[in-house]
Amino acid sequence: MIIGLVGLICVSCASGWRTLSDSPGGKVICSKERVCKTHNGVRRVVNYEFTHPDVPEAFDGFRMAFISDLHYKSLLKEKGLRKLVRLLNKQNADVLLMGGDYQEGCEYVVSLFSALSEVRTAWGTYAVLGNNDYERCYDEIVNAMERYGIRLLEHKVDTLYKEGQRMFIAGVRNPFDLCSNGVSPTLPLFSDDFVVLLVHTPEYAENVSVENADLVLSGHTHGGQVRIMGMTPAWRSSYGKRFLSGLAYNSMRIPVITTNGIGTSRFPVRIGAPAEIVVVTLYKAEE
Repeated sequence: MIIGLVGLICVSCASGWRTLSDSPGGKVICSKERVCKTHNGVRRVVNYEFTHPDVPEAFDGFRMAFISDLHYKSLLKEKGLRKLVRLLNKQNADVLLMGGDYQEGCEYVVSLFSALSEVRTAWGTYAVLGNNDYERCYDEIVNAMERYGIRLLEHKVDTLYKEGQRMFIAGVRNPFDLCSNGVSPTLPLFSDDFVVLLVHTPEYAENVSVENADLVLSGHTHGGQVRIMGMTPAWRSSYGKRFLSGLAYNSMRIPVITTNGIGTSRFPVRIGAPAEIVVVTLYKAEE
């Protein structure tokens, strides 16, 4: 049982930490913590421990918070946003990563990113955009991110340095436009680099080669948003439920973590797909 964090995070899932994968490329274990009080949509923190030989020693224990699909203001409104910021700050993450689909109206953009800029991390905040963000408010979002110091990775790679060592964060521009963006930004990197790839939809990691990525973080699916007895009537994918939620692997055996996200689309309701934030802690695999 996990206790503490000023009483905000109260209890882990009954099974505690659970190994999801143990392969030559690395090991992933997971636990889920329920948020004690409903955060106007945020119901749990999903923790992953990711052990991999490419993790630099200087980044052993490095914590990455990941959020996606806020769809502000759908299920997530002002009070929930303030609580989300407090919840993120209590994770003591080294970096905040964001996976797109931020808004349900251009009038909400500035207040959303102003609030998110209050999340304090040593390495700042990195983001990609989602389909909603390319359909509307693109300029407003880009300007707000620049204003509040959020680094937007549209087919770009940024480098984090610590104690003379480095890791990379790469981001995909509009992953639904494969004609323009069907070459992953990870390809110019090297196989022994440690690379985290941010992309709005997990299907991108199967549709194109994301070679040299060690871990893919994605959203878009909402975990099905409504799941009743395993059925997800609103979710349509050529890969079925393979990348619907949680950990999966593409055909290159690269791990893909898909978050349920926080907000909602179409209807402001979630059933069987709890809104969540994800925290990934990196560990260097022993030789």
